[in-house]
Amino acid sequence: MSVLQCNGLSKRYGKAPALEQVSLAIEPGRIVGLLGPNGSGKTTLIKLANGLLTPSEGEILICGAAPGRATHSLVSYLPERTCIPTWMSARQLLDFYGDFYPDFRRDAAEEMLQHLDISPAQRVKQMSKGTREKVQLIMVMSRQAKLYLLDEPIGGVDPATRDYILSTIISNYNPEAAVVISTHLISDVEKVLDEVIFINRGQVMLQSSVDEIREEKGMSVDALFREVFKC
Repeated sequence: MSVLQCNGLSKRYGKAPALEQVSLAIEPGRIVGLLGPNGSGKTTLIKLANGLLTPSEGEILICGAAPGRATHSLVSYLPERTCIPTWMSARQLLDFYGDFYPDFRRDAAEEMLQHLDISPAQRVKQMSKGTREKVQLIMVMSRQAKLYLLDEPIGGVDPATRDYILSTIISNYNPEAAVVISTHLISDVEKVLDEVIFINRGQVMLQSSVDEIREEKGMSVDALFREVFKC
């Protein structure tokens, strides 16, 4: 069964289309890049999968079920903006996630915090922007979810931090799960991707494995993206 499936999925804000007749499937064990220019529909698709929006037409399914209370335990979501409570300490965040999510692996989260020399007593408001982003990602990736939805997980951090974040994603997700990474920093994430979905103006332009792109097109994902979306 597909972890994420869309059948004729459309979403409109008033009369403005954000997604138009999107049909795709993402299988377990895959790390997928959701790639497109700004305003292409990436965040809308992620919010639909997380149940924060409802479709205008068609359907979206998480492990065969429509997004809702039944799928909240299957999806671990990293929003584009940091949204963890700034008054909490790292230890209180661990407690909160442990209380809220039965699948939260506290030992994995503690190990990653220790690796980054983040004190459990440090409050979020005392952390730098980059450290806050790392802490939020650690919380998201420490769940034993079926679908990880990461919206611009490396957008505002330095190259060294990007490498740590990507290695965290690779080493901490459930191999029976799927990871969707929405980003425009393609050259940075390409090395961890199994496949890519190109989306533009709410429509899927391409869904392909990274190996097929390299073998059939003779170019990197980044180079193909630049060719497809050149101004």
